[in-house]
Amino acid sequence: QVQLVESGGGLVQAGGSLRLSCAASGRTGSTYAMGWFRQAPGKSREFVANINWSGASTYYATSVKGRFTITRDNAKNTVYLQMNSLKPEDTAVYYCASKAAYYSGSYDYWGQGTQVTVSS
Repeated sequence: QVQLVESGGGLVQAGGSLRLSCAASGRTGSTYAMGWFRQAPGKSREFVANINWSGASTYYATSVKGRFTITRDNAKNTVYLQMNSLKPEDTAVYYCASKAAYYSGSYDYWGQGTQVTVSS
């Protein structure tokens, strides 16, 4: 089992920044690939970004590319999402997730989510 705990959400004005953290514990061998997802009210959950074990491979949704940066610190078993130039449409509950392979498989473990609210 892997436990994922997100933190860092909050209320910020448009144009501001937030950094989300996701701390992993348990079978961290299942955290080779880590991803961030978000779900806005009344909408389906959508992919935001992911990263492989070394951090050399990352991928972003078009809507956040150039504004968000995903990184990880394996010594701390933590993945981060730096969010800059936030927009009201970024308002959502943000979830981190993990899976055992970067290019295949599904995300097996999910955190409980952290709320991000961007005011206009």
